[in-house]
Amino acid sequence: MRYAPLHSDLAEGPDAGAAHWLRTTDNRQIRVGHWVSDADRGTVLLFPGRTEYIEKYGRAAADFRARGYATIAVDWRGQGLAERLLPARATGHVGTFADYQKDVAAMLTHARDLGLPKPFYLVAHSMGGAIGLRALIEGLPVRAAMFSAPMWGIQMSATLRPAAWALATLARKVGLDTGMAPGQKVESYVNRMTLETNELTSDPEMYDYMIRQLTKAPDLGLGGPSLRWLYEAMAESRHLARLTSPRTPCVTHLGTAETIVDTDRVRARMDRWTGGTLEEIEGAKHEVMMESPQIRARVFDTTCALFDAHP
Repeated sequence: MRYAPLHSDLAEGPDAGAAHWLRTTDNRQIRVGHWVSDADRGTVLLFPGRTEYIEKYGRAAADFRARGYATIAVDWRGQGLAERLLPARATGHVGTFADYQKDVAAMLTHARDLGLPKPFYLVAHSMGGAIGLRALIEGLPVRAAMFSAPMWGIQMSATLRPAAWALATLARKVGLDTGMAPGQKVESYVNRMTLETNELTSDPEMYDYMIRQLTKAPDLGLGGPSLRWLYEAMAESRHLARLTSPRTPCVTHLGTAETIVDTDRVRARMDRWTGGTLEEIEGAKHEVMMESPQIRARVFDTTCALFDAHP
């Protein structure tokens, strides 16, 4: 078990956090970090979104710790300090979305090897929501789950979607799908958007938290996705939409100011999820766990009430 860097000063998580390098079954190096600090109710398996990294969830880990839960989080392949998949390091890329399940398997094995408190629970944000739903369908051993603005579809206009499919499909066929998708930028999103123009949070202190992390540790950052990632994400969203919801009890949080994921897909999924509840949060943007203190308290209280009900 090899230790990996963890920017604890930037994460602001519970004491005694640590990170390790792991190797997946296809020999990719990923990074997994955890915070335990005497938590005794169980462990949250935290699946971040695209462009994200372990340190971004340090404060979330502190919120879970205050409610009795340990947290383990992952840098997915191709982002954070995990192995990048292209020479153009700033381009978010994946071979196939199924590859992320190999990261899930390595993370789960590591959580068991560490002896983290059981039972396990899932918290999955944005792209992590697509990975998490697939993992649940394939038998991820958790008692309950919380989804935050899950990427069960990407929000696009009716005119743009066919063009995106056509371009991503053509690029894949001719071997040009490692290039960045049109309109995307090399620079990390939070480094080029202001508080007023960003689509992640309306809370100035939490936005400063994100900016501070990427300013002091720029290697954590990631730019826009590749055309291959775009194709794979749209294909996975379409495949997931055809599948029956798992029996896992869950709550999904969705802001009314959401502009990144397809909200119609989220509502349609939750309408047919037996044992699932949709919590729509007035005024919240994409990052409900990083909104105002009042919204964050509501999200973590609701989530841990669900977890507490399934010990």
